[in-house]
Amino acid sequence: MAVMLSAICEKLSDRKLLRLSQHKYSASGSTLLDPLMQPFWRWFVDRVVPIWWSPNAMTLVGLASNIVTACILVHYSPDAKQGIPWWPLLFCAIGLFVYQTLDACDGKQARRTKTSTCLGELFDHGCDAVSTIFVSLSVCLAVDLGHLPALMVMLQVMAVALFYMAHWQTYVTGELRFAKFDVTEAQMTIIIILLVSSMFGTSIWTYEIVPSIGLDLRYIVMFITAFNAVIIGCRYFNAILTQGIGKNGSSVADTSILSPFIPIFLAVVSALTIYFKSPSTVFEDHIALYLITFGLVTAKITCKLVVAQMSKSEITKLDTVFIGPLLLFLNQYFNETIDEYILLWIAYFYTILDFLYYSYSTCTQIATYLKIRVLSIQYDRNNKLMTHSRQNSLSNTPSQTSETSTNGRDGRGSRPYNLRHEKR
Repeated sequence: MAVMLSAICEKLSDRKLLRLSQHKYSASGSTLLDPLMQPFWRWFVDRVVPIWWSPNAMTLVGLASNIVTACILVHYSPDAKQGIPWWPLLFCAIGLFVYQTLDACDGKQARRTKTSTCLGELFDHGCDAVSTIFVSLSVCLAVDLGHLPALMVMLQVMAVALFYMAHWQTYVTGELRFAKFDVTEAQMTIIIILLVSSMFGTSIWTYEIVPSIGLDLRYIVMFITAFNAVIIGCRYFNAILTQGIGKNGSSVADTSILSPFIPIFLAVVSALTIYFKSPSTVFEDHIALYLITFGLVTAKITCKLVVAQMSKSEITKLDTVFIGPLLLFLNQYFNETIDEYILLWIAYFYTILDFLYYSYSTCTQIATYLKIRVLSIQYDRNNKLMTHSRQNSLSNTPSQTSETSTNGRDGRGSRPYNLRHEKR
């Protein structure tokens, strides 16, 4: 058991922990909506968020609101083909807005309470990785995309792969870069789609614009999504292939710029192969469960890439999280020795436990090294904050310096109070 747990989450060396503590967030680019949302986010932190609320706890509460409301949609339509009542769609839109608001304001809260650390940035990225799964899934359910299951799988794969590529680019260039249409804009678009579905029903998206060829609104939504994904993906690849800042154009860890390719390749290829090679309709009938399972696989490898980028270390090519997909693949190879539905649940539970243990162990190791708490801010008896900065000074770990990014966002490692943290 100990060997298995150590394989799921490696023990971070003192060298990696030191580099993590010295990490400084860097980002560039400006989105369309972020400047417009800044007054609301500043007001929310100043007037609504209590001073004692931990930034990481804010992020986690936002993620929980997103997951719970999305899972209500899954309950009503596990195959993305069933009609969904208006209220779960409305709740999902509210849940996503709550997540966006708390995710945008946790950086401001960290600066306000002087609790900025590398753990905050990593915690934020990890929650975003999980949120990507449920945000993309909710929009598929909201437009009845289960009737076009291949498109639904492709959309989910694009979403998680692009999120991974954003951090792959950061691993190579040392800087997270944002486009005019980025996370905030995508989330607002999905909120609008959820509200439209709530008001007019999910069947509105099956309205045929060109009846002669069966072209309905779903295809328009998917075409716009795919077009934007291709543009963003090409921009990422260009940065990855041409802008390495390490020795001889290598990554921040002086490793090959293509080293992060193997994990995402395995995740994407296994997800597509297992789905399309299945002799049954199990994965189509339970497509939400299938996509969540593989989404968690990409969430873990993305988190490991973030750790590698922040600690300037080599990324692990293989991971225990691939055991879940491997079970499904081998079962197909040996002509379904085990019922695919049962094995899908086994793969799901294994994957989620693998991801949760990795997240817990990694956060605990970093928090212990920095001598801070993960989800709370310590008070003294006079109700004054015992900030992470003061605790760090006692433990002689390197302190974080404030560094303002040019994109109107702030990172969890160094967050200007009046700016939003980066969303990737």
